[in-house]
Amino acid sequence: MAAPASAPPPPGSLRRIVAASLIGTTIEWYDFFLYGSAAALVFNQLFFPGSDPLVGTLLSFLTYALGFAARPIGALVFGHYGDRLGRKKLLVLSLLLMGGATFAIGLLPTHAAIGSAAPLLLTGLRLVQGFALGGEWGGAVLLVSEHGDARRRGFWASWPQTGAPAGQLLATGVLSALTAVLSDGAFTAWGWRIPFLLSGVLVLVGLWIRLSVDESPVFKEALARAEARKAAQRDLVEQLPLVAVFRYHWRDVLVAMGARMAENISYYVITAFVLVYATSRAGLDKQTALGAVLIASAVHFAVIPLWGALSDRLGRRPVYLLGAAGVGLWAFPFFALIDTQSFGGLLLAVTVGLVFHGAMYAPQAAFFSEMFATRMRYSGASIGAQFSSVAAGAPAPLIATALLADYGSATPIALYVIAAALLTLVAVGTARETWQRDLAAIEPEAAAGGVKAAVPPARTV
Repeated sequence: MAAPASAPPPPGSLRRIVAASLIGTTIEWYDFFLYGSAAALVFNQLFFPGSDPLVGTLLSFLTYALGFAARPIGALVFGHYGDRLGRKKLLVLSLLLMGGATFAIGLLPTHAAIGSAAPLLLTGLRLVQGFALGGEWGGAVLLVSEHGDARRRGFWASWPQTGAPAGQLLATGVLSALTAVLSDGAFTAWGWRIPFLLSGVLVLVGLWIRLSVDESPVFKEALARAEARKAAQRDLVEQLPLVAVFRYHWRDVLVAMGARMAENISYYVITAFVLVYATSRAGLDKQTALGAVLIASAVHFAVIPLWGALSDRLGRRPVYLLGAAGVGLWAFPFFALIDTQSFGGLLLAVTVGLVFHGAMYAPQAAFFSEMFATRMRYSGASIGAQFSSVAAGAPAPLIATALLADYGSATPIALYVIAAALLTLVAVGTARETWQRDLAAIEPEAAAGGVKAAVPPARTV
């Protein structure tokens, strides 16, 4: 569908919206990834002692995976209220929940101090992190998508996506600096707490910025039209967003879930499991592994807006398909380069992998936003993105670590990534192109028995 005729928002206003979404997603992902890095480096010793080191790492990654299990619940709750009350209020709440849980992890006593209560408390706080992140992503990308114009939506909506590598960059940078200046004993004893406690300061900055922006104009217009319909037809009962999503957009939910498989699995293998593989299999030290992820995350941050801009010229599907094919083809070279036991090989492996990942992650925000009607968009985008994370990102480091323990080889792990890439190629390849849709035109209509999604014809590429 052609771009809408309405004028785009003033550049200054849009940049402020992008900044608010970006700072929030950066903090949320910093908190989430910080746990993943700590799980790979120290949590196995502090919260799961007395077992084989690799088994301890598996148990540590199990609590890491539980955070993903809470993300669909967050998607359902935040999606429902985000479609009823607005995007902004829910984004403020998600930031408070994530920051509070992360700060509390920094204060947790270890297994040596309180025994089995320590991993239980750690698991509970990880669940809060997952719940918050499950609601964060959908609101952040929609706030930008619904403010911008269709012609450059892929570019502007990709900026909240850079919050993931920015958060990874920040988390890895802080950990890398600490491991450089502290001995292993000092880092394990108390140094690991510092990055978690820093989250409290970051949350205050994020809240100040987020509270200064306006609600999505597309949502406000849709809400006003819905209220007018209910006033004109007093017996009209509006369906719950969740019910409407699965009734009218179930195919789009499945496409979003399939699209996330390669993107999610490859990312956590490249950034989280790589710390285990590089240190335990390739014999590299923690500082070297963290340094490679740090540099590669900076490149990842830079290429995401470029891929997003390219999706505005070519469409969402071609760019996404390129990324999925890329991570699949790179799976075997990725581990072969790490096995060279050199910093250069490790850096090249992670950097190229994240560049391909960026080709999927950049257009994802606009792609998913353009699939759903406004009053069910938060629910639809969040459900599609977060439900798949339970099967994709959640077990990815766990499965990769178990495969390494069982087979002592990277071959089954590479095949695992390739299988995910094939699934994503099928999902995105069979999807409709959403490029340049007018988000306000994908609007529910009053119909007998409730809401009907009026989705405009798709443009085929």
